[in-house]
Amino acid sequence: MAGGVVLSVGNLSTQYAWAFVGLSVVEVITSSLTVVIGTTLNYFLDNKINRAEILFPGVGCFLIAVCLGSAVHSSNTADNKTKLDSFSSHYKDAPLGHSLPTAKETRDLKDSENGTIPANKAKAGTAAFLIELEERRSIKVFGKSTFVGLAITFFAGVCFSLFSPAFNLATNDQWHTLKKGVPHLTVYTAFFYFSASCFVLAIILNLTFLYHPVLNLPKSSLKAYLRDWDGRGWALLAGLLCGFGNGLQFMGGQAAGYAAADAVQALPLVSTFWGVVLFGEYRKSSRRTYALLCSMLLMFIVAVGVLMASSGHRK
Repeated sequence: MAGGVVLSVGNLSTQYAWAFVGLSVVEVITSSLTVVIGTTLNYFLDNKINRAEILFPGVGCFLIAVCLGSAVHSSNTADNKTKLDSFSSHYKDAPLGHSLPTAKETRDLKDSENGTIPANKAKAGTAAFLIELEERRSIKVFGKSTFVGLAITFFAGVCFSLFSPAFNLATNDQWHTLKKGVPHLTVYTAFFYFSASCFVLAIILNLTFLYHPVLNLPKSSLKAYLRDWDGRGWALLAGLLCGFGNGLQFMGGQAAGYAAADAVQALPLVSTFWGVVLFGEYRKSSRRTYALLCSMLLMFIVAVGVLMASSGHRK
């Protein structure tokens, strides 16, 4: 149940972090921290069944990926600021995040300069796209410090790093909390309590933030929440995928060691595809940002491969 609690808090923190840092970098940093902390804990909890000479170099690669992810975010933030400053040159007297042109104004300005008909949607990677995105999202990020998003991201990573070791303790009882002769919890029984606590806390946290929002978000209500089903299907699908993923990770951990099962953290390789191809992240960025992004992903691929190679067999 403790594992479910930290997973729920980590999931909620991640959703706030996405707005500040972006899908690609958030997933790499949180997943890498999960491995650096969680894998180390699981290695000792599993009585060192994984090969340390392979496992810990892989953990080191994940740590490098975390540093590269932070660098990608800082570089991309600088790129976005340059785009906004150059595109909004006639708004120079206005502070960033207060009197920037609206998305319609920026499109009309560009169209009047080019002599074209106004487009319905700004192109990804342009200043107009960034402003349009800022207007559409509920969490406003213009003018916010780079460290706010990274701080939320690192907090989410620490939360994620603890749920797998907690589940490991629940199924293998390394702390000998059960009386002699009492069988250990099966993966499926433990997973039920894990999911139940995650679900209950998610309800409590979401209700709390509806009436007492953070980061200057608008206040809402349970009634308004129940009336608005826009995008709710995607949320339900995400929950199902998360549940299946966690269940399979725990089954693999019980068979081959929870440290090696953390190879499931390869998920950022998929989320980066979503972020770049579908959501327009890092479009029209600088060469430095692209070089850092490719280095981060390459290091992550190497780290996942090394981690899988360290798997052992539980006796």
